[in-house]
Formats: sequence, C-alpha cells, structure tokens
Amino acid sequence: MASVSIRQATVADVNVIAPLFDGYLEWYRQPANSPKARAFLEARLTSGESTVFLAYEGSEAVGMAQLYPLFSSLTLGKHWLLNDLYVSPSRRGKGISKLLINRCYELCKETGASGLTLETEKTNNIGNALYPSAGLTLDTQHNFYFWVNPEYKRDS
Repeated sequence: MASVSIRQATVADVNVIAPLFDGYLEWYRQPANSPKARAFLEARLTSGESTVFLAYEGSEAVGMAQLYPLFSSLTLGKHWLLNDLYVSPSRRGKGISKLLINRCYELCKETGASGLTLETEKTNNIGNALYPSAGLTLDTQHNFYFWVNPEYKRDS
C-alpha cells in the first residue's frame, strides 16, 4: 500500500469528492447523483457550512470525511458532527478511516471545539466495530429523535 495522506478539501476539489460522496450515498441505499452531489458539496464548501478531508493513497483519492459545525449549549462551545465518512471498498481494512477520524479530532482541537459526534446505523457492523477502536464512545444515555418534513422533495 502506498502511503496515505490526508488533506483538507477546497471548492476546487468538488469533482474529486463527488464520486466518493456518491459511494457514501449508495452505501446508505440512497440514489447517487453526481451533478446534484457536486452542487450540494460546492454549496457547503463555498459557504463554509462543511469541512471535508480527503484521504489520498499516492495521487488517488480513496476516502473522505465531511463534518458540519454545531454548537453545544451544555458545553457552551463549538462541536463538530462527523456526518459522512467513506473509504473506497477496495481500500477498506487498511486504517484509512482511522486516519480520517484522527484528522477530525485534530480539527476539533484546532477550532477549540468541545468534541465530535457521529451516528451510524445499528446494522453498520464495520462502523460499530471501528468507532470504539478509534476512540469514540457509544452514547447509551440518550435517545435521538427525528422529524421528517413531509413537504421536502429530494431531487434524485
């Protein structure tokens, strides 16, 4: 395996991020749509609404992590949501996800954030094994509830 490097993406990297983002959407059984994904990513990066890290093996982008900034009333500080973490299937099991997660921890420290949160499906056996080994703690004290806007239309 070539050495893996992690770097922060810019708007100029949208076409590099989009195929990885499409893979992430497909992993979660959502329709991939590169033009729509590119527009979504470009809007988030342009507005500063997200931070994306790319993992490169040599010159090939093989993974991504996208975080959104939040705030915590309980810690009275900034907090990050690691919303999207994806590594190309052929590169899994090589520690790339942990490298991306560690870079996310560095971002928390750089920005003075209180911490990082992520969620995953209960059936995501790979993720549910990975996250504790990467230093994350499973929250068994809280329930998370969702409301879905019945008027929202995802333009697939």
